[in-house]
Parts: sequence; structure tokens; C-alpha cells
Amino acid sequence: MNNIRNFCIISHIDHGKSTLADRFLEMTETVSEKEMQEQFLDDMELERERGITIKMRPVRMVYRRSENDKKESSGEGSKEYVLNLIDTPGHVDFSYEVSRSLAAVEGAVLLVDATKGIQAQTLANLELARQRGEKFKIIPVINKIDLQSAEVEKTTEEMVQTLGVAREEIIRVSGKEGVNVDQVLEAIVDRIEPPSIDTQSPLRALVFDSEYNPYKGIIAHIRVMEGEVKNKDKIYLFASSATGEAKEVGFFSPRCVSSEKLSAGNIGYIATGIKEVGMVKSGDTVGKKGEDVVPLKGYREPRPMVFNSFYPRYPQDYSVFRNALYEIKLTDPSLFFEPEFKEAFGRGFRCGFLGSLHSEIISERMRREYDLDFIISAPSVIFKIKKKSGEEVEIKSASDWPEENEIEEKKEPWVRLEIITPEDLLGNVAEVLEQMRGRYIDTRYLSAKSILIIYDAPLRKMVTNFHDNLKSATKGFASAGYKMKGFFPQDLVKLEILVAHQVDEAFSIIVSRDEAYEDGKRMVAKLKEVVPRQQFPVALQASVGGKVIARETIKASRKDVTGDLYGGDVTRKRKLLEKQKKGKKRLEKEGKVNIPQEAYFKVFKK
Repeated sequence: MNNIRNFCIISHIDHGKSTLADRFLEMTETVSEKEMQEQFLDDMELERERGITIKMRPVRMVYRRSENDKKESSGEGSKEYVLNLIDTPGHVDFSYEVSRSLAAVEGAVLLVDATKGIQAQTLANLELARQRGEKFKIIPVINKIDLQSAEVEKTTEEMVQTLGVAREEIIRVSGKEGVNVDQVLEAIVDRIEPPSIDTQSPLRALVFDSEYNPYKGIIAHIRVMEGEVKNKDKIYLFASSATGEAKEVGFFSPRCVSSEKLSAGNIGYIATGIKEVGMVKSGDTVGKKGEDVVPLKGYREPRPMVFNSFYPRYPQDYSVFRNALYEIKLTDPSLFFEPEFKEAFGRGFRCGFLGSLHSEIISERMRREYDLDFIISAPSVIFKIKKKSGEEVEIKSASDWPEENEIEEKKEPWVRLEIITPEDLLGNVAEVLEQMRGRYIDTRYLSAKSILIIYDAPLRKMVTNFHDNLKSATKGFASAGYKMKGFFPQDLVKLEILVAHQVDEAFSIIVSRDEAYEDGKRMVAKLKEVVPRQQFPVALQASVGGKVIARETIKASRKDVTGDLYGGDVTRKRKLLEKQKKGKKRLEKEGKVNIPQEAYFKVFKK
């Protein structure tokens, strides 16, 4: 049991985590040469297309040291080591996946790309790892040393100065070519401590992920902290008070391989037999029914910060849509959703995400995995309002915004941005940040040519096109990470859009007062392009507090009512034209504009 090592790989996005994991699988012969393919652990089609890891993936490997290896300590007594790896995502939106992975292991491989150096999420993931305490071991590794553009010495110096690691601890590898990957495996065995083993105590296992199987029920991915669980054991989940039976227990190698039992220190799975979605939650503790134990600490609940409304295009898809959200939430506990109804769209769901990429990935999964067609609203964030009555409320939608005379204080969420950029692109980054209308905090030099910029900005500015704008301005050389800073007072207003003098709540948004005119003008101009012409003039107005601040008019479509006339007195034409004129005036007062659903999405798309 002392030969178990539990670890994960953490890094910034696209630094080679999945490629390094591929080499581990090959060198330990966990996957045969015939089955092997690139990004083996990224089994989601969307992950392969985008070249990014979206979901954490556990795998059990058996590493055999060669006979002439003299590094074994006499107390271990075996040349075989069980290495439980969890491959993690690198994007900031999926940092909750990283935090859950870290809670299930005793060490981490911190990977840095030699061609890009330390980037924003490298620092964020390192901070998460260090929060695990002094016993948690971090193995620094520089990857992609085989590339011509690799700056190995520069990256080494950055890691020594910025991360505070010893130069001799850094391992230089090429995940693609397999150079020095064996040294990483040796370091995992030598530096990461084996888990504490207590098989005599009652069962306590941490659920770090789950998935749904129509035959076996919910399959819980667990790290056994104490005791052991066997097939047919009656199990109990503390958070939901649900009971079940261990239909099957086993390991990920990397497919599910059944076993007689899972003991303390191991990572594996339990097929719970529970088919009610929501009963098995990440962070919950699994115990045996009838045993009195204290639940494990679990995870801090993720707080969604970006909200989109999803409406099925066809009303009959509502129940399918709801079931799809429940199943996705099993594998992604950071997803939040609640029912919502709007007259323009019908029944739908208001969904909360950790960021804009998170929202994009979930919507794409809904389309691909469940073949659903739907309309998505513009992204928004949570605001906090303190009313004059003393009540403080959270506003998730502009339709919930109270009247101005009821409000005493308005607050919005701000984030602390950490942007790492080459020095010669500093001006480009400054232009992007200027559009954020935030506050500059500090600039630090990570190396002679690499700069860290710290900047505070409103979250609502982050959820539109910030990452795309930064990537375009710096040609992909800059990276950004962020963390929540809190809620701060801001002069916010509700921007309403009136179509034919009627307020359309679906278009309402919350903006800063000094941006209201600019945003209102942009929205009515776009609306003019997407709303079809009617038989009467349609007024499009942007309003704040009942005051119109911008206007556009869609001209009426003209019908030639005199086209069928042939000859006769001119007064006949005048009578028909006068009748048409009166009809248009009546329609302008009483007529209702039917706005196509696609128009809502086009207006908010910048």
C-alpha cells in the first residue's frame, strides 16, 4: 500500500498536459500501442476539436522500476508503483475542476511551456496547489524543449524567480518526443508521499466527480480516505441522505475495470445504482449504511458569475432540455440552472456559469450530445441592490431591477485581472484594458521581456469579448486569468428598449450610467437591421428612467393600393391613398410588432 502515488497535472491551457499524460500511459503500458491515440484521456469530441481539456480525467497506471534502479528505499520492498493520475483542464473557467482534483491527491506536476513561459493560469493553479499545505508536493516541469522556439533557460529563470522553486528540482522534458518523461515518473515516486492508509476505520470516501449510466445508475468517482468498500456493500451519501448499493467498484485503467474492493488511499469508482439525478454530488462523503462517521470537509460550492437564458426553439423539447441539464450537472457541478418564463420565448432556463467559455462549452454539448435547438440570451452577471427599506437583493436579470425611487445603493462584481504579456506588446494590452473602464493596480517584471499587469475591472466587461480582444491585440502572445474581488458600488441604470412604444423586457440590460447613451444607440441601430418592416412606421427607442436617449425608425412597407385602377377620375386614387394613410396611423397606435427570435441573439452579439 505504500507504493501508491496520487497526483494530477496542472498548467495553463495548451501547455501540453494531455500530451504528457499520453506518454505516461505509453511508458507504463496502461494503453496498448494499437489503442493509443493523441489526447487519449480527452475522450469528448469537443475536447479533441478545440485541443483543450474540459473535464478532469482519472486513470490508474502501474509503473515498474528497472532492476538496476538503485533509488528504491529498503522499506518499500517492491518495484511496482500504482500511480493514480488526474488530468485537469487549464482554462480559468474550469479552475473548479482543478480544485476538486487537488483535493483528491497528494501532489501535482506543474507544467510550463518552454515556448511561452509562465502564464496567468500557471500562477493561479500554483496558488490553488499551495493552499493544500506544506505536505502537498509540487514537481516543476518545463515542457516542449524539442521546439526551435523553446527558451528553456529563460523559462527556468522565470520559474526560479516567480514560482520560488529550486533550479535543481526543475525537470526539462518533451511530452511529444518522450524526452526525460521517465525522470518525471521517477520524481513522482520519490518526491510525492504515499497516502495515509487506514483500512480498519469505517469507510469515508470523497466524491470528486460523477457520471450517469442508464444500467448502473450514477457512477461516483471517489478517493477512498479511510476504510474500504466492496461489491454489494450498502452505501450512504451524507449530503443527500441517499442510500444505495455498490453494484460495482473498480479503477480507471483508463476504462472502468471492476475490482473486488477499493481500499484507503486508492482512487476509483462506485456504481451506486441510484438513478435519481441530483442525489450524488461532488464533494459529498460516501460511507457504509449504519456506520456513524463524521463527513469529510468536501468542497466550497462554486458561485456562478455569468448567466445566460436558454429557451428551447420547440416547446415540446422543454422536458428533454431539463433532463439534459440534470445529466450535464452530474459531470459539471459548477453548472447552475432554474426555470424561467418570458413572453417572447416561452418556458426556458436561466443558467449560471463560471465564465463565458464555460457557457459556450455547455451550449455546444447540449447541441451535440442531446440534439437540441435553442435560443441563448446575452450573458449577464449578478448585481446587488440595497433598497431604501434595508432589504438587500441579488439581481440576476434586468427584468428584476427595482424602480429607481426604491434603490439606496447599487453594487456590481469586480475581478482582479492578471495579464502576462511580452514587453513590446504592452501598448496593445493597454488599449484593450482602456475599454474595460477599470482601475490599474500594478506592473511587475517576471523577466527581462515578460510583464505581469494587475488590473481591476467590472465582471460584466469580462463576459463579452475580453479574451477575444486580448488575443487579437497581442496575436495570442498574452494570457489572462482572473479571480473574484467582490461587489463594489457603481452608478448603474436599467437600459430599456421600446419597440413601437412598448417596452420589450427581453432587450433590457444593466449598464453604467455613463455608457447608457452609447449602448442604447448601438442597440437600436442593430435592432433596425434585424426587425422586419411592417405596414406602419416602427419607432425603436432606448430609454433610461423613462427618458428616451436614442431613437431609430423603421420605415413602413409600401403597398401600391392604386395599382389595380385603370383610368377614371384622379379623385378615386386620392380616396384610396387617404384610406391607406388613416389605416397606417391606426396601426401605428394599435399595431403589434412580431420580433423573430433570432433578432434577440443578433442584437446582443457584438
